[in-house]
Amino acid sequence: MNIKKLRKFVIIALSSLAVMPAAAQDLLANQAPIDRKIKSVDAKMLQQLIEIEEYDSPAADLYEDWDNTYAHKLTTLPDSMLIDLRDFCMPTPSRVITSNFGARWGRQHKGLDIKVYIGDTIRAAFSGKVRVVRYEAKGYGKYVVIRHPNGLETIYGHMSKQLVSENEEVRAGDPIGLGGNTGRSTGSHLHFETRLCGVPLNPAIMFDFRNQDVVADNYMFRRNQYERDGLLATQLRGANGLYGYNPADVNSPNMGKSVAQSSGSGNVRYHKVKKGETLSAIARKHNTTVNALCKLNHIGKKIRLRPGEILKYS
Repeated sequence: MNIKKLRKFVIIALSSLAVMPAAAQDLLANQAPIDRKIKSVDAKMLQQLIEIEEYDSPAADLYEDWDNTYAHKLTTLPDSMLIDLRDFCMPTPSRVITSNFGARWGRQHKGLDIKVYIGDTIRAAFSGKVRVVRYEAKGYGKYVVIRHPNGLETIYGHMSKQLVSENEEVRAGDPIGLGGNTGRSTGSHLHFETRLCGVPLNPAIMFDFRNQDVVADNYMFRRNQYERDGLLATQLRGANGLYGYNPADVNSPNMGKSVAQSSGSGNVRYHKVKKGETLSAIARKHNTTVNALCKLNHIGKKIRLRPGEILKYS
């Protein structure tokens, strides 16, 4: 190769090298909008996949399986977990708790009993997927179990009718059943449970039925503390709960006792009618009069009382 040809080759080669970075930059610049679109599509597809997975099995990382045959089964509890309580709906507008979470009649009562009447609408507390729709004659009666993406499962018992089907997706506030008195029940009410990995948590930790609201946007569950949280929640928001209770008193001798025993709080109080009770007997028991009972409950003196019925007495 002579000098002229060699020089020409070198010049062409150098020119090509000089041009290549600019061309590469142009190629990348032209590719950038396409990459952004692909990332946007990928993000949407990923979100859709997450939604599909949550629909198929909400909170799958906490639960071993999805099974329609059992109401609850214990699985491993996390040491701690932040439970999202936003986007909730109170399951009933009733503000009356007739039975607290905890020891009752020689056994553990693992939910709250809320006064409702037969036919009252019961709603899903959070969005989720219906896992169980069944009837249990000696227990929950007609009940529904919903698993939620926040990790909780909620149980609604003693209903007169279920309005949803197993594996159905529901949104917070959707009607899921009607109030009733089915199963092991002595009067129309809603038995409401909140469970995490099958373990019952006192719903009063999270739900304030008197104020028709959740307690906070989130609840920090701690495995070594939730039972104590439940006791305090009963004092704060249970039947005959004492509002304004000082959390510093959690270790007081009155912890776990009803406020009717531990405080003259002056709150509205209720009596659950037992078989064979009359207005006169109830009035004597609570140191009041039949006339006062009738006025408080807007009833007549000759009304026939039913076991399980709730009456105000103060």
